[in-house]
Amino acid sequence: MKAIIPVAGAGTNLRPLTYTQPKPLIPVAGKPIIAFITDQLIEMGVRDFVLVIGYLGEKIQMYMQNAYPDLNITYVMQEERLGSGHAIWTAREEIEGEDEVIIFFGDTIIDADFKEIMQSPTSCLGVKRVDDPRSFGVVEFDKEGTVKKVVEKPKIPKSNMAMVGFYKLKEVDLLIEVLDDNIKNNRRTGAEFPLTDGLMQMIERGAKMKITKVNNWFDCGKKEILLATNAILLDKEGYASSHLPTYDNSIVIHPVSIGKNCEITNSIIGPHATIGDNAKIDSAILRNSIIGNYASLREVVLQNSVVGNDTAITGIRQSLNIGDNTEIDFS
Repeated sequence: MKAIIPVAGAGTNLRPLTYTQPKPLIPVAGKPIIAFITDQLIEMGVRDFVLVIGYLGEKIQMYMQNAYPDLNITYVMQEERLGSGHAIWTAREEIEGEDEVIIFFGDTIIDADFKEIMQSPTSCLGVKRVDDPRSFGVVEFDKEGTVKKVVEKPKIPKSNMAMVGFYKLKEVDLLIEVLDDNIKNNRRTGAEFPLTDGLMQMIERGAKMKITKVNNWFDCGKKEILLATNAILLDKEGYASSHLPTYDNSIVIHPVSIGKNCEITNSIIGPHATIGDNAKIDSAILRNSIIGNYASLREVVLQNSVVGNDTAITGIRQSLNIGDNTEIDFS
């Protein structure tokens, strides 16, 4: 079985952070988003991966090669970002002839019963109830959970069950056929070719799909959701740092995730702070924030902030969303 992970998006809602850092590599509770996805797929028995890359794709490729050297990973370039269906179509040659394929979007963290999904004899769509489904692909289904219709961002939704970006599809060649047909005939929804349209055509041609309700869904495309996800995961067992060194004249309020080789002095860290490797923090108060690798913070009070790698900040009390390779001095 192969898994496709589309990671070609530009992450515009997280700019300026994503000008230099692809969204799947942003750390949450101590590890990049893409690592959560990859680790879950490995637990499901997947060993063959297809990553659809684009914007800053070389950074994703470098990370995956270093973090998962034993996996069989193929990289496919999506030259134009024309939607999720187009991303999967770009990888069609890598999945042609497969018995089934898993699609897992690269900015999504979910909590689900993957064993049940893998044992399902039919295709499965991961879904979660949402308050306002108009911004998502929406699923309509019967009492047995059989999918009757999927609609991309409906103006008047007939269901509040949204697709979460996880799919197990058994009719792989049919998937390729309908996506190819849409693209060759330029059938778009808005300006793009969403995967939702292809799934609907598969259903119309007889493909049977069931819904799978996920326990939690974190769509890490915005700063507020990213920080909320970080806090929720740190509260869970197994995510926060448990054996930390003693930091000079500093207080750590758990749960936190603090990386390797960090220098922390005269500071209060936490709760719900994630700090990358080799960070230097002096005379600071940090809570509910994500701080990147090699960041240098001095005389700052930060909350609800996302700070990129190699960033230097001195003398500030604000809420920030700061990209990589930045220096700010408010002293």
